[in-house]
Amino acid sequence: MKTASKEDVRSHCAVNYGVEIFGDRWSLLIIRDIVFVGKKTYGQFLKSEEGIATNVLASRLAFLEEQGILSKAPSPDDRRKDFYTLTEKGLDLIPIVLNIVLWSAKHDSKSYVRGLKEFVARLSQNPMQVSEEVKALVRSGGCMFPESKE
Repeated sequence: MKTASKEDVRSHCAVNYGVEIFGDRWSLLIIRDIVFVGKKTYGQFLKSEEGIATNVLASRLAFLEEQGILSKAPSPDDRRKDFYTLTEKGLDLIPIVLNIVLWSAKHDSKSYVRGLKEFVARLSQNPMQVSEEVKALVRSGGCMFPESKE
């Protein structure tokens, strides 16, 4: 897979740059899995309900690491496994992901998030505050819904 560098994007339009770096389906779902359910390993990402192929997952993780969105380090418990975490650049995507959540809650009648009325209301009323709280939570190794972790 060809990866985009700062010198190798189709244009420097702000929307295009974002789409080329984090805008594909799998990249956003990997970020979602880290933020919402605290996934950290290749095996955990592989179990996501969308069914990512092994080669696509490996490629996406490598690309996100290359772009400075993820960092990879050996697991302290099992040196054969790597832990993926969001870098500060990756944490800066949290407000975007949360805005996608709000948009989906509004337009997808079957969205899981519709069952989280208090969260959606709070996010709608204070998006920057909620984003900063979520960034701090993820930065410290937490996630929004730890009981959902696979």
